[in-house]
Amino acid sequence: MNGNGGPIRVVIVENHQLVSESLGLLLDGQKDMQVVGKATSVSEAGALPRHLSPDVVVMDFHLDDGTGHDAALAMRDSFPNARFVFLSRDDSDDARLAAVEAGASAYLHKSSAASEVIASIRKVAQGMSLITPTMIAKLVSKGKDREHMRESLSPREREVLQLIADGVGTRRIAQQLGVSYSTVRTHLRSISAKLGTHSLVNTVVTARELELVN
Repeated sequence: MNGNGGPIRVVIVENHQLVSESLGLLLDGQKDMQVVGKATSVSEAGALPRHLSPDVVVMDFHLDDGTGHDAALAMRDSFPNARFVFLSRDDSDDARLAAVEAGASAYLHKSSAASEVIASIRKVAQGMSLITPTMIAKLVSKGKDREHMRESLSPREREVLQLIADGVGTRRIAQQLGVSYSTVRTHLRSISAKLGTHSLVNTVVTARELELVN
């Protein structure tokens, strides 16, 4: 029940129809919940009518025209009292931090049990936050570290990193950039030192996690 004694009013923001429908059936099947609206994109979420007045918005992080962070901000004016539960396959720190910045009260992985999702919605509707201050502090700290790593690389180092991620060999990179093989090796050593990695594969994986490469 919500604070007024009525059922918990839920809006679902999810761009996969099957997930949206399954979630809708699951939540509507609870005696204390009512799904009052759905959206599949940031633009649809921002355009939902005010009279829906949801207590809880359950949303995916990745939408076709943006993120759950964007959708939450777009919904703030219409639904100032709504609380947000993110339900996503993206378990990255960047996604979690963006959700926290958007005011999320919970962040669940899509592999979570249905009972956990239902219990989380009930707790959030009662005013609880399942994201603790300690978790927020860790995410913010990691976010700053990652931003520092991104900014520490020079434009040329990022260029070399992108070519490596694209599968271009070291000698070929030297030819493409018009520099010596040893210069490319120097760039790679510098990149590894800045990212704290110990192998080429590890460097590429870390670079992808930091969204330094496409």
